[in-house]
Amino acid sequence: MTDRYEGSFYGRRKGKPLSPSRTKLVEDAMPRLALDLGSPVPADLTGLFDADVEDVCLEVGFGGGEHLLHRARENPTTGFIGVEPFVGSMAKVVTTVVAEDIKNIRLYDDDAINLLDWLPEASIDLAYQLYPDPWPKKRHWKRRFINQQNLDRYARVLKPGHQFRFASDIDTYVDWTLRHCRDHAAFEWTAQCASDWKTPWDNWPGTRYEAKAIREGRIGRYLTFLRV
Repeated sequence: MTDRYEGSFYGRRKGKPLSPSRTKLVEDAMPRLALDLGSPVPADLTGLFDADVEDVCLEVGFGGGEHLLHRARENPTTGFIGVEPFVGSMAKVVTTVVAEDIKNIRLYDDDAINLLDWLPEASIDLAYQLYPDPWPKKRHWKRRFINQQNLDRYARVLKPGHQFRFASDIDTYVDWTLRHCRDHAAFEWTAQCASDWKTPWDNWPGTRYEAKAIREGRIGRYLTFLRV
């Protein structure tokens, strides 16, 4: 039986309408910031950025952008590709990138599968997926992004010896991810003791989804897998 799901792995794309000023800002900035998957695939992703970067990280589903922006600010020589189909979240990040003139971020506002299939093989130094939509009802589990096919995609674009990081406060999704990565030959869980998966990564900024989980009594789990 396959995990393949033909359809989107995210929910709604639009919430409250953007203000006219923010709409214009996004329209003006996105041609410069957004990746064009219709263009030839670059041999070296570092050339995608306005900054001189040495390596490239990928965050799929950046939500409010807290983690993406924090990492980009603290690592100016690393390029960050952020994926988020939700219009409001994308607008928030674009506004901050423009206001702070952050030069080491590029964005993609559609299905992450398209981007993963476009990226060159072994081109990403680190990949994050943090607090993704858990699709908590069992009949919706097929819509969870972590599955055999998407792990194949992550494995293809990640450099061997580099990491895929996943965080969630939903126990069934944590178990789901552990099982799928355990069964995938390209990934190895790096945890040596319980604190390894109960403790966020260094300089963790937190996210609004994590804060919501804590308020509601749930605890985040932080999984690190090595691309072997």
